[in-house]
Amino acid sequence: MNSFEDLKETAQNFIGLLLAGDFTSAASKFDDQMKIALNEAKLQEIWINAIGEAGALLQINTPKTVEVESYRIVTIPCSFQRSIIDVQMAFNKEGQISGLNFIPTSMEYHAPDYVEKSTFHEVDVTIGEGKWALPGTLTVPDSSGPFPGLVLVHGSGPNDRDETIGPNKIFKDIAWGLASEGIAVLRYDKRTFVHAKKLTPDLVDEMTAKEEVIDDAMLAANLMRKTEGINPKRVFLLGHSLGATLAPRISQQDDELAGIIIMAGMTRSIEEAILDQFTYLYSLDGNITEQQKAELDDLKEKVDKLKDPEFIENISRQDLPLAMPVAYWKDLHNYDPVNTVKNLNTSILVLQGGRDYQVLESKDFKGWKDVLNNKENAALKVFPELNHLFIAGEGKSSPQEYMVEGHVEKEVIDSIAEWIK
Repeated sequence: MNSFEDLKETAQNFIGLLLAGDFTSAASKFDDQMKIALNEAKLQEIWINAIGEAGALLQINTPKTVEVESYRIVTIPCSFQRSIIDVQMAFNKEGQISGLNFIPTSMEYHAPDYVEKSTFHEVDVTIGEGKWALPGTLTVPDSSGPFPGLVLVHGSGPNDRDETIGPNKIFKDIAWGLASEGIAVLRYDKRTFVHAKKLTPDLVDEMTAKEEVIDDAMLAANLMRKTEGINPKRVFLLGHSLGATLAPRISQQDDELAGIIIMAGMTRSIEEAILDQFTYLYSLDGNITEQQKAELDDLKEKVDKLKDPEFIENISRQDLPLAMPVAYWKDLHNYDPVNTVKNLNTSILVLQGGRDYQVLESKDFKGWKDVLNNKENAALKVFPELNHLFIAGEGKSSPQEYMVEGHVEKEVIDSIAEWIK
């Protein structure tokens, strides 16, 4: 019988095949009965259903092992953005997979201490209509209005309305925290989260930040202005990460916004940020492997290709960083957040975590600061101990930190509330 160490390695390789979409190779690990009961097409269907709403994979955790009769069972907890899925594999004496389970574990939300649940209520709303309508939640103070309103705009990827990352729900923290301070907040599920199955390859190839973020953010702001009990002249927009980077562009197109809040917004090109992020992550343990060096060289080559305006016209998305569509890259290259924010007349608040490795104080925040520092309509603030999620920590930040339960720091909530009021 294979040792548990060998089986752990087999189990981790099996998960790697599932994540890579190589269901033929994954199914080849099954014993004869499993191959009949769960062919590769069925395996693909079950896996996609299992991770459908889980979001991006954040980390693969330490395997757990147990021996039951003639089988050795290896369970590997996989931490995804919105849930933990235990991938449980039963191995026979020959080291083949004789049983397979995907067991989801939901992560319970615990409200931060600064939230006063008795001071607000929530209402279900719909942003937009027709094919791309989005479900959302409006958090409304129970005191007498009209209230200032705030629309929350997500970062990149298919985010839910709470911007759930591991056990953390930073948009829920912000909504509940600000509603406790007398500010109404609207948050909604992102188009790429709710309507993922409608996004055909052709639609994805044509998608830009307009379809992914901007159109829905503007609809949400318009809905907020038309909502009874909300002061239509006091509706603000808060963007986080990609949403923050695009906030000046949204404000440029919606001159009725009372102001924008930029939380961890980039002023560098997104491809430069991606290369910096991967370099940082591979360097965390102080030793970059040969494979990681090769991956970084490949990524740098793809980043360099983006700098050639003629080359990008004749390239497939597979040759670009993160395989993002050509149309998406071209759209971002036509947008300069620094020049856009410089020409806005609206009020602007820029917030930055000092431990953020995704959006850098030394590069991105400096970009905002260089153009806004002397403008009367702008305020900027750095929180030295906070990471990209505006949650406190120590030492170098990492993706594993996002799997530790925390909350948006009270000082951030207070800064936003004071600025809006």
